[in-house]
Amino acid sequence: MRYLVNLAFCLCLFGLNSLAQADTWSELEQQAKGKTLYFYAWGGAKSINDYIQWASDEAKHRYDIDVVHVKVADTGTVVNQVLAEKTAGNLNQGKVDLVWINGENFAAMKQQALLFGPFTAQLPNMKLTDATEKPSIAADFTVPVDGLEAPWGMAQLVFMADQQRVKTFPDSMAALLDFLTNNPGQFSYPKIPDFHGLTFVKQALIETTQANPALYQDVEQADFDKVTAPLWHYLDQLHPLMWRKGKTFVTSQAQLKAKLNDGEISIAFSFNPNDAANSISNGELPDSVRSYVHHQGSLGNTHFIAIPFNASQKAAAQVFANFLMSPEAQARKADPGVWGDPTVLSMAKLTPSQQALFHQEQRHPASLPEQALGSILLEPHPSWVAKLEQAWLARYGQ
Repeated sequence: MRYLVNLAFCLCLFGLNSLAQADTWSELEQQAKGKTLYFYAWGGAKSINDYIQWASDEAKHRYDIDVVHVKVADTGTVVNQVLAEKTAGNLNQGKVDLVWINGENFAAMKQQALLFGPFTAQLPNMKLTDATEKPSIAADFTVPVDGLEAPWGMAQLVFMADQQRVKTFPDSMAALLDFLTNNPGQFSYPKIPDFHGLTFVKQALIETTQANPALYQDVEQADFDKVTAPLWHYLDQLHPLMWRKGKTFVTSQAQLKAKLNDGEISIAFSFNPNDAANSISNGELPDSVRSYVHHQGSLGNTHFIAIPFNASQKAAAQVFANFLMSPEAQARKADPGVWGDPTVLSMAKLTPSQQALFHQEQRHPASLPEQALGSILLEPHPSWVAKLEQAWLARYGQ
């Protein structure tokens, strides 16, 4: 009898957790009306902030939800805030209703039971995604998503070169080394622990180790020094050939693009496939810049939005998350003139009219067509991040 009571109690908790005390989606929308939602998201780019403001205005108009964009510089601070609330016994009145997240921050929140859900299966627009087509929707840096975060956008490492100065784009780490041997000083990457700098290092790690299977398991299960030895050997050769002989690194991806714009370097990179097009349109890069990827594939992932376990407005968070996954919102976000963030939706699952939303603007010549982006190299297990940062800084951080 006690077993049946406990089972019923657990099932009840699961139902309340995933449905936010609503039996249907329309009831959830009713619960969300008139609520104020605090959306914690990176605030470091005007185009992204403008897009979130547009989405917030739409949420007010469509659902009577007031969305407050709380701009953050480091999502790790949001994780710490939710953890502090849990430690203090705040179990249902958290300040964070929705958070833009992925990778190691998601892994940390999942491990410490700081997430609400699973909830994504009940989002009507989730059926428009396809995890077979885009595997990173189901596994965030190899960690199973398990319905605890909703996919919002795609990211992929894309290189950018000034075709007036680079006649043959170096489409591998080995080719980049050859190019710099003949053209020293024409490349750099941001200093670790900058996100884009770490992305470049992870791409180099995957290529130089032939995607060693150990990268997709917990780093503590691997011989770190042995697995990463080819990476350090490569970087030891690369750095003396880079801008300022690798003794000085740029501090950000924005500075990297500025060096490309002023001609100090001729190759840069981005984690947004449409960044070159956006930057040319904004006057931040010359018209001669074009995008390319490495022939064996390039690092890619999905970025998500998640609801903390103690969010005050779980219903509003789910309604807004669903809207952000809608064809209209995704198409606007994918427009290079707005943000240029690739969609998480599967074109095969959209109606012709929905597909047409994504083709209203002619593709910029600096952006690669989707079929030319090549294969995605999945992110290593998140436990590799801290170890890579520490090892890089010990070698090159002076």
